[in-house]
Amino acid sequence: MASSPLNQKSNYHARSVSLPSRPHPLILQCNEHLCRLGASDTTSSSPSTTLRSKLSCLQDLYECVEKLLQLPQSQQAIVLERHEKWVEELFDGSLHLLDACSAAKDAVIHTKECTRELQSIMRRRRGDDMGFEREVRKYLMSRKVVKKAVQRALKGMESKRGNKNHENLAMVSTLREIEAATLNVFESLLSYIIGPKLRSKPSSWSLVSKLVLPKRVACDNEETERSEIEMVDAALYAIISEKASKSDHIVNAENVQNLLGKLEPNVQDLEEGLERLFRRLIKTRVSLLNIFNH
Repeated sequence: MASSPLNQKSNYHARSVSLPSRPHPLILQCNEHLCRLGASDTTSSSPSTTLRSKLSCLQDLYECVEKLLQLPQSQQAIVLERHEKWVEELFDGSLHLLDACSAAKDAVIHTKECTRELQSIMRRRRGDDMGFEREVRKYLMSRKVVKKAVQRALKGMESKRGNKNHENLAMVSTLREIEAATLNVFESLLSYIIGPKLRSKPSSWSLVSKLVLPKRVACDNEETERSEIEMVDAALYAIISEKASKSDHIVNAENVQNLLGKLEPNVQDLEEGLERLFRRLIKTRVSLLNIFNH
């Protein structure tokens, strides 16, 4: 779309005056938060801890973004160049982030509800009860529904993430980096929810038993690398395995109870972190729209 006469006369002036070559301290602060976000991969001890840390980093990051958007020079740049492609991309990106965050919240909430329901059932039934095995299969089926929804969400992220031209504007470059980093966190969280691809057929028993039964775990370090959801899924597949003995059923049921006890608070923390971040993302989009419509 062609620029208006005002834009044609003012583009160079807006770029050189409203956004100087030296980055604003808030832009530098945003970059520091981005570095902190990347560093969280190497400082956390488990996948859920890493994700909680990343969500906390993103909340601080978007608080900084909100302040950046309140700068007169940032608002002037958006108002003067509202017909430029990069402005439209910022708006589209803010909506895309809201959609991705909503998909992540839905997946986490569904996982939490399924986890609580299974915990309730386990309190009422013994591990060697056939009715309990049916409930386990129902839970695993619900997990498949979640996985399909997550896979659709992940494909949506890939299809909407296009190659964007680099801008000389520090604000634009920083906001695009933040958008990409945020999508990466959502992808990591959704991948965490999906968990491993374990087969429910008897041939998977050797893998399942290695993952689950304490007496068969070869290395404690491997245990800490697996996510809580991965270990719960492995324990449940062990329960419905045709090669599992009654004693194994009881051991696995106890193991599932312990794992669910650890999983539930982690999932709850992720839900709360996503909810806080969702509110931040809404504020960011509203700020962009208010500036654009000014």
